[in-house]
Amino acid sequence: MQLPATFRALSNANFRLWVFAAFVSNIGTWLQRTAQDWIVISELSDHNAAAVGVVVFLQFIPQILLLPITGWAADRIDRRKLLLGTQIAMALLAFVLGVLAITEVIVLWHVYACALGLGIVAAFDAPARHAFVSDVVSEKEVPNAVSLNSMSFHSARLIGPAIAGILIAVVGAGWVFILNVVTFGPLLVALYLLGKRTLIGQQGKAENSQSTGFLQGFRYLNEHREMIVVLAMVAMITALIMNFPVYLSAMTVQVFAGHAGQYGLLISMMAIGSIAGALTTASRKQPTFGFLVCLPAGVAISSTLLALAPSFFTFALMMIVLGFSMQLLTISSFTFIQLSTVRAYRGRVMAIALATMLGSTALGAPLVGWIADTFGARWSIGIGGLSALCAFILGITFYRRYYLVQQASNTTAENAEP
Repeated sequence: MQLPATFRALSNANFRLWVFAAFVSNIGTWLQRTAQDWIVISELSDHNAAAVGVVVFLQFIPQILLLPITGWAADRIDRRKLLLGTQIAMALLAFVLGVLAITEVIVLWHVYACALGLGIVAAFDAPARHAFVSDVVSEKEVPNAVSLNSMSFHSARLIGPAIAGILIAVVGAGWVFILNVVTFGPLLVALYLLGKRTLIGQQGKAENSQSTGFLQGFRYLNEHREMIVVLAMVAMITALIMNFPVYLSAMTVQVFAGHAGQYGLLISMMAIGSIAGALTTASRKQPTFGFLVCLPAGVAISSTLLALAPSFFTFALMMIVLGFSMQLLTISSFTFIQLSTVRAYRGRVMAIALATMLGSTALGAPLVGWIADTFGARWSIGIGGLSALCAFILGITFYRRYYLVQQASNTTAENAEP
């Protein structure tokens, strides 16, 4: 039976195994993130959004600091074996955090330390995981596979926070961390089974071995300025808007006087929009640069409306719109960059792209928390709308003044050739 075009990559048996196992693991990831952020703002600090910002900072800053070796590792080390190691390390960190919480000896610095450890492991995991998708499917299936892989992550975000909100109230955050440990099992099994099969990416190992040095990733980007502009737009937006654990926890506690269930619901509502965005990108072909530069405008509008939402109900509904616009931007950007990069440099370029997105999120997290504590949670969202507007202006200016001119020049040169 032929699958619809939106799900065409699932016809690949290796990708089916990977994406379904990753879905279970992703549910665990969102279980832990929700429990971690909630325990910080509700139990380990005095409703302090800045403390959540520090956790996000520690979890994502290694993406920048370790960039010289993470991209190199994703290109030069067997990605499947690298992912096996990172998954085991993440499971151990979740177990440590769970034991600390269950035994009621956990304090804020424990969470900080585990967040930093998780960030270091994730710095190696993320570029390898993104590049691994292109090892599993053919080149023509990459855009669809990237979208479906992202949809798996955000579908898990729809389920995980909602479950976490209930479990935190019933059994406590510690057991939520332990449950996350269990969810690593299917992905470890899938990676083991994929090791017994021939992956498409294995055909490019000889080519990869000839291109050494992480600086070549930067040189490659320098030759493709449109990708630099895309990364700049993503960084300007994710620095503030992607820090939703900070401003959503602040809105829940400070504005709506809510509980863990409401916090989990808001994350799940954002996931609904993210899934819709992933389905939209999955049904499209490779995104164009002209399409990409328009997407920050949607983020600017949706985040501004979210900041102005008068009630919890309208705020939750607007989270769907924000999730949709953010997902269109991030998936389209990553697909554009991945398909614009030759396979030999893909690991390093994706490491730079991820470091840009997650590193800017890390740097922006303390600022978002400070704004929420000083001026109010709504302002921490509104400032993100302003940043998205600036990203749109940057993108559209480059597109009109440089990109179109360059494309016209290339066309003229091609026509002039005999």
